[in-house]
Amino acid sequence: RSLTVLAAACAVAAVPSAALAEVTPPGDIPDNQAFVVQPGPGYSMKVPEGWARTAKSGVLTFADKYNSIQVRVTPTKKAPTVASVTSKDVAMLKASVKGFQVGLVSKITRPAGQAILLTYRATSAPNAVTGKTVTNDVERYIFWKKGKAAVLTLQAPKGSDNVDPWKLVTDSFTWAK
Repeated sequence: RSLTVLAAACAVAAVPSAALAEVTPPGDIPDNQAFVVQPGPGYSMKVPEGWARTAKSGVLTFADKYNSIQVRVTPTKKAPTVASVTSKDVAMLKASVKGFQVGLVSKITRPAGQAILLTYRATSAPNAVTGKTVTNDVERYIFWKKGKAAVLTLQAPKGSDNVDPWKLVTDSFTWAK
């Protein structure tokens, strides 16, 4: 019996690691996801290759399964602050976003400059087939330069491990010259 167990263990150990497929939970962006540069009106950034792209009412959205990236650039006289986002944006989102639960509001630095980061949770839109919804973790970055604000919103199901892909996207955001 111990020889059978040993043979089975050796057979498993002999499988090359490259042959083992990465198993990702719903919402996780695979480690091998390719990214491409996407130009927008006054900016560019990297987005996951192959995601569906839609543009509506000045909002550019990239989506795949449970994930989405949205960006909107608008004229704004003043740079956002933690205080302005806490008082204005949080109130607006609380009134308009289903299941809104505020997280943290903080100032961060990315290659494009300083931004205000607002984290929150929200209920997703219903699935077109099943009608089910999920709770999403949302990161909303507000970049500002020369009278323009770029609001970059990334969302995925609660608990998804998208720290590295979301950092790649937000680090790649660049204002056009």
